[in-house]
Amino acid sequence: MIISVLMQSLILIISSSLSLLVIQAQHDPHGPPPAESASEAGRVSAGPLDGMEFVTIPSGSFIMGSPFSKESGRPDESPRHTVHINSFQLMTTEVTQGMWEEVMGSNPSDNPDYDYGVGNNYPVYFVSWNDCQGFIDNLNEIDSNYTYRLPSESEWEYACRAGTATRFYWGDSDSDSVIVQYCWYSPISRVGFNPVGGKKPNSWGLYDISGNVWEWCQDRYHDSYDGVPADGSAWESSETSRRVLRGGTFAPNSRPCPSAFRSYFSADDRFSTGFRLARSAH
Repeated sequence: MIISVLMQSLILIISSSLSLLVIQAQHDPHGPPPAESASEAGRVSAGPLDGMEFVTIPSGSFIMGSPFSKESGRPDESPRHTVHINSFQLMTTEVTQGMWEEVMGSNPSDNPDYDYGVGNNYPVYFVSWNDCQGFIDNLNEIDSNYTYRLPSESEWEYACRAGTATRFYWGDSDSDSVIVQYCWYSPISRVGFNPVGGKKPNSWGLYDISGNVWEWCQDRYHDSYDGVPADGSAWESSETSRRVLRGGTFAPNSRPCPSAFRSYFSADDRFSTGFRLARSAH
């Protein structure tokens, strides 16, 4: 009798453990990527230029945007929606002035009328969306093993969040003492740009994904997410010349730093605009 009771108890324990393993293995598409995909994140590989590195972004799904309210979020960050992202590679930093000059032969950021930071390890700025396409075309000729491009806006936000659902990729705190650890913006630094990689990265190894320069995305700008692709591709269905910018810049406050924050310029505009590259193997 005692042995029979013990056997029944053992069977219940094993069954409960197996059920728990099944539940843990089921991936919530609204949460972080599953363990198998998350383990891919952080694999760094070299690019074709000195100092250029790419990190593997794992496949997964996430909720893009933010709830619109007076306290947080903006109308163009809604409606929130689920997007699936296929694995790709993204530069660990923004494209630097040294990289730009190596490919294009000049440094557009070296402007005597504006002293916002000049040097090989500073992010390139004063580059338009159209300028970036020229850089990308040249880089694809230099390295035929990959296809280089701008990230789509959904790829950018997915990579920025790195599995988080908080306001910022480091959490919800907008205290200067916390933000200073992760990004450059004018209350905690000079009015201008700073060398790349000087702050803590997000958990997928991306530096300066908030602050420093605005980063161009491939997408045309729309004032809401109604009709946005759910497969992670760039949203090109519009006649507007406005292109999406992400990541904030040396703003006077932390308002542009949240992971969902969006902005735009015309494709020909140049100011506090830079970029980081995405790539995929042929």
